[in-house]
Amino acid sequence: QVQLVESGGGSVQTGGSLRLSCAAPGDTIRLYTMGWFRQAPGKEREGVATLGANSRTNYADSVKGRFTIWRDFATNTLYLQMSSLKPEDTAMYYCAADTSAERLSMNRPAFWGQGTQVTVSS
Repeated sequence: QVQLVESGGGSVQTGGSLRLSCAAPGDTIRLYTMGWFRQAPGKEREGVATLGANSRTNYADSVKGRFTIWRDFATNTLYLQMSSLKPEDTAMYYCAADTSAERLSMNRPAFWGQGTQVTVSS
């Protein structure tokens, strides 16, 4: 079992920024494909950004140029920097990890965090 612990959510106004953090075991940070997903009320969960063990990144079209995903091996933490936030970014954000990049891309990673709420007001 891989424990993922998110933090950093909150409430901001349109145009603001937030940084989400996901603490994970060291081997998970180094060896797993990790990502951020979000789910807004009444909507399906969607992938936001992924970071492969090979450091390859992918972003949803809706966040490209505004969000950045990266990891810090020294602190065993995955980050998501969110800038130019919009009301439509409001959602519960989840950190996820899997040894399979394919499962992550299919929105079916093996391990999930508990989520952190992001609210963007207009």
